[in-house]
Amino acid sequence: MSHTVDAAAPALSAAPAFDLAALRDDFPILSREVHGKPLVYLDNAATSQTPRQVIEVFNDYYSRYNANIHRGLHTLADEATGAFEGTRETVRAFLNAEDLRQIIFTRGTTEAINLVANSWGRANLGPDDEVLVSLLEHHSNIVPWQLLSREIGFTLKVIPVDTDGALDMAAYRGLLNERTKLVAVNHVSNALGTINPVTEMATLAHQAGAKILVDGAQATPHQMVDVQAIDADFYAFSGHKVYGPTGVGALYGKRELLEAMPPWQGGGEMISTVSFTEGTTFAAIPHKFEAGTPAIAEVIALRRALEWVQDVGIAAISDWEHQLLTYATQRVREIDGLRILGTAPHKAGVLSFVVEGAHSQDIGLLIDQLGVAIRTGHHCAQPLLHHFGVDATCRASFAAYNTLEEVDTFVAALKRVIDMVR
Repeated sequence: MSHTVDAAAPALSAAPAFDLAALRDDFPILSREVHGKPLVYLDNAATSQTPRQVIEVFNDYYSRYNANIHRGLHTLADEATGAFEGTRETVRAFLNAEDLRQIIFTRGTTEAINLVANSWGRANLGPDDEVLVSLLEHHSNIVPWQLLSREIGFTLKVIPVDTDGALDMAAYRGLLNERTKLVAVNHVSNALGTINPVTEMATLAHQAGAKILVDGAQATPHQMVDVQAIDADFYAFSGHKVYGPTGVGALYGKRELLEAMPPWQGGGEMISTVSFTEGTTFAAIPHKFEAGTPAIAEVIALRRALEWVQDVGIAAISDWEHQLLTYATQRVREIDGLRILGTAPHKAGVLSFVVEGAHSQDIGLLIDQLGVAIRTGHHCAQPLLHHFGVDATCRASFAAYNTLEEVDTFVAALKRVIDMVR
């Protein structure tokens, strides 16, 4: 779901379509204090908090059916395998993928992108080819392609952004040509919140004969994702951004691409047969890409996180976060010398800013003393921030459990901190 940021803030009486108080009760961490102040957690673009329903999965797994998967015939192994593979179906439905076999479990978006680079990239890219990334990319969608480019020799080209932080689509069209083999772009910018037109980008890429990889880490928590409607060749996301555990994520790929790709890592589970004399044959997808014992409990917990999101309703979450962003945008504009970076018309719940005469790190450290958690730094998007002439920003990012009152607390704390450091 794409939202336009309104010029006027919603009324303080605005309310989400769900029971916000009951929803907040699902998150034990929201009841704690930091430096004697109630926690206001606004660092959701880095990691969202985890509901008790997800936390309980770990106790249940390790208490009742802790076992390795796919290999054992005993009851615990069977139960663990069933729960693990049940998550694959939940992820398939969450992304609207066509087939269970198109879902590969990874440690997160970073590993998923590296998998594509080292498997599809090595098999399909040559010295005369070009890969397009955008200026909005997280380092995880830049560095793997730089490393591979140095080895293979293909050219890495950058799609620019306009002054609002939106992708320059005219420039994108101009960059596409017969040498373009892949477009690697994020769905939502972690640094600015810009929502990219990935469906249009996929259409244009395919018209040029290229594939498209979409980094969905920042999109899946905030809007419905349909990989078939996007026509993505690859789509990746991380569990810890979408109310789940760290250390787990998933990669979607079109079946014909995954079947043609060579394995990236070798080990148990990803093989069909192993022989010193006849060599090794590999398992069918998705297991060809899942070497070794995975993060079993984390994968099972990911299922519960996605079910929690579906129970609340992704559309309702998106609408509420839009109200939070709109209100917060209006409130911070009251502060003299504050400049918002990223004013694209279509944004997710990310508010990135700098304050004249105040260092972002100082703001982050001091506002933490008032119980408010925001992120400061380059947000693993150094090329983007340097384009805007800064080395770091302050970033407040929103989730379903945040409130308008927390926005007021954040703004009051921000004003107090700015007065201290100026």
